[in-house]
Amino acid sequence: MEVNKILSRKIISASISGSLFAILLGLIVPNPFGDAITSISDYLFAVVLATPLYLMYSFPAILIYGVLTSIISDKVSQMISTKTGNEKSEIIISGILHGVFGLILLLYSLGASMLFFITDRLLQKKNNNYKWFQAIKSLAIPLAVWLIFMGIVYLEHIVNGG
Repeated sequence: MEVNKILSRKIISASISGSLFAILLGLIVPNPFGDAITSISDYLFAVVLATPLYLMYSFPAILIYGVLTSIISDKVSQMISTKTGNEKSEIIISGILHGVFGLILLLYSLGASMLFFITDRLLQKKNNNYKWFQAIKSLAIPLAVWLIFMGIVYLEHIVNGG
């Protein structure tokens, strides 16, 4: 029962943080290919174009690798804090382990892992009993983000006669 509750929360965390990560990365690195951005409209279109691309590549990794390593980080930190008798150290150790696992692709994955960690802690703080159905429904978040951004790309293509 405990595993189902944790896994459901981690999947929801992945859905939220993976979507946020793609949007933030699109805003920070709107043009991964290095073309010049000369206007606000170029920047905005580059963000809209890059975000679904980032989402397609990052979300599966965040969902699979992120959920797995987050569970490991939490379990190891719980064991260490229990053995040392210092339960307050659990969140710090878990955060450090999330960071270590997040270093796989340096800054990009470190940012994603910290976003995942914060999202998961916020969900954990709400102390809801997350169910499988909620976890499955949460997968609609990245899908909706992808559809919205691709819809904007499509509309821009139609308006500008592409």
